[in-house]
Amino acid sequence: MTARKLFVTTALPYANGNFHIGHIMEYIQADTWVRAQRMQGNAVNFVGADDAHGAPIMIAAEKAGKTPQQFVADIAAGRKQYLDGFHIAFDNWHNTDAPENHVLAQQIYRDLKAAGFIETRTIEQFFDTEKNMFLPDRFIKGECPRCHAKDQYGDNCEVCSAVYAPTDLINPYSALSGAKPVLKSSEHFFFKLSDPRCVEFLTEWTQDGQHVQPEVANKIKEWFGVRTNPDGTTSEGLGDWDISRDAPYFGIEIPDAPGKYFYVWLDAPVGYLASLKNLLDRRGEDYEAYMADPTLEQYHFIGKDIITFHTLFWPAMLKFSGRKTPTKICVHGFMTVNNGEKMSKSRGTGLDPLKYLGLQMNPEWLRYYLGAKLNGKNEDIDFNPDDFMARVNSDLIGKYVNIASRAAGFIAKRFDGKLGTVSEDGQALLAQLRGQSEAVVQAFENRDTARAVREIMQLCDRVNEYVDANKPWELAKQEGMDARLQDVCTTCIEAFRLLTIYLKPILPAVAEQVEGFLNVAPLQFADAQNLLGAGHAIGLYKHLMQRVDVKQLEALFEAPEPVVEKVLPGGEEIAETIGIDDFAKVDLRIAKIVECKPVEGSTKLLQLTLDVGEGKTRNVFSGISSMYQPEQLQGKLTVMVANLAPRKMKFGISEGMVLAASHADEKSNPGIYVLEPFPGATPGMRIH
Repeated sequence: MTARKLFVTTALPYANGNFHIGHIMEYIQADTWVRAQRMQGNAVNFVGADDAHGAPIMIAAEKAGKTPQQFVADIAAGRKQYLDGFHIAFDNWHNTDAPENHVLAQQIYRDLKAAGFIETRTIEQFFDTEKNMFLPDRFIKGECPRCHAKDQYGDNCEVCSAVYAPTDLINPYSALSGAKPVLKSSEHFFFKLSDPRCVEFLTEWTQDGQHVQPEVANKIKEWFGVRTNPDGTTSEGLGDWDISRDAPYFGIEIPDAPGKYFYVWLDAPVGYLASLKNLLDRRGEDYEAYMADPTLEQYHFIGKDIITFHTLFWPAMLKFSGRKTPTKICVHGFMTVNNGEKMSKSRGTGLDPLKYLGLQMNPEWLRYYLGAKLNGKNEDIDFNPDDFMARVNSDLIGKYVNIASRAAGFIAKRFDGKLGTVSEDGQALLAQLRGQSEAVVQAFENRDTARAVREIMQLCDRVNEYVDANKPWELAKQEGMDARLQDVCTTCIEAFRLLTIYLKPILPAVAEQVEGFLNVAPLQFADAQNLLGAGHAIGLYKHLMQRVDVKQLEALFEAPEPVVEKVLPGGEEIAETIGIDDFAKVDLRIAKIVECKPVEGSTKLLQLTLDVGEGKTRNVFSGISSMYQPEQLQGKLTVMVANLAPRKMKFGISEGMVLAASHADEKSNPGIYVLEPFPGATPGMRIH
């Protein structure tokens, strides 16, 4: 049989936070499938990347005082501990801001444009005049038009679940600045998904039974008919896709369109190709030749929340830019806890992957448990702590590992570590195990690891029935039964090897330990057709896996300490403690405002002429014009920093600083209040 050539990806995590359990579930599913393929001798390139673009990352980076590139790099630096921790072996991990993605995304766009699938339109969007940027829906908030809940997002209400357009919000405001947004026109670029060529292709591609699961195909079919839009109107058929965003935006520039960038969801899936190209380039392999191979199969593992992008936009982009379309989109459901409850860290129902590893919980417990649940369908799976402990302790320890622990010691102590000849009853058992090889491999192929686990555990049951029937611990006590003891224990070891072959995609670390213990090369599925044979020497058995401790599970789901909201006086924390010597360096003096006048060319500044008792006056510029008219301040006493170094400004030299109070959140708590001493103070007095 000719080896298959496979290109496999998982959905790209957004680079604004750590991996959550949903990511880990998907990566384990894909990693298991990839390992099963490699055990068949197939050539797989398994790649991932960080989704690095978009307004949220740009804004988060700004808040953190970092460039977007540095912000993404810092997030990416934390990925390895998760991937290594759960034995997830990507061949390459990249990010969508890499040069390869810029080149590929721009070329795909050019190819789509040349084929007549790109058009421009003028649209109206909310614009933040203070941030000087168009606002994505998630950065617009206001009052829900249906239930009137406050502070709801621009696309849907989290209270009543209403869906609407941002323009439907009552009293909308920018979540970034607090300012009221204005509608502003802008030229945008659209991918013509409604083009009859697209509709015809996607109808066939999604409904031919080859590329998506049946339940996913049924969902997609709805999108080709009549649907309700966010604004309440109805549309029939596929709508065109807005693929552009206006500057400022962290992303990839659209060719020949200054100030325009690709919407993050256009370049994100291109990141699959970019990560592959980066991998092949480093190996010295030809990316174009690799992708042009008609035998190449392309698989994407994704969650059900991003079906639209991967089953409509992505295949259409590839098709009409002249590229290979995906072989299959493998969709999984979400992960819940305790019989369907949504995970929540605050309620103690969240499953934190790093906390799991930090509690020294075996990562292959989770790999096995998820494997026993995932069936290749677009269905949610539930994590139940009691079920988790029972499955791991019963299946992995009680049924699988114990087979080796019951037999290996006798082989080592009584037979110099060498296997013997298997008699007829043992051969019959091993034949049963070997006969299930095809069924197990096919279950892995279908991503139905739940079926594979069921098949393997049934085989474990048969082996344990054999052990219980022959009782090697009793044979060891009986004179003249050495040959039978070696026979029975050899059968157990041979069976354990076969079971390990079948479990290896799910339990790679245990399998590696077993390979060392059995003194064999890395196990492949084809090895199930052969036995180790009489005379094969095995090594010393070391315990392979511990049982789940209930205390670990209790700690895993222990609710975090309630977060006590910190009181911030004036909207900000008290500054770091200083000593009296530090304070003494600041010379605060009473000053009289002799004259006050507006500053020509400035909307914020007032020009103050101050008498500090020096026999001369000082000139100070202060940003207080929003609160005071000049005549309100003239003749008043105030406090100033007298020993501040003079500062050259556009309007002249400022020779000090007038003290004024304001709240940190100027939008919700406006106002600037100049300090004024009690009557009796005179210019020049020092504040002690």
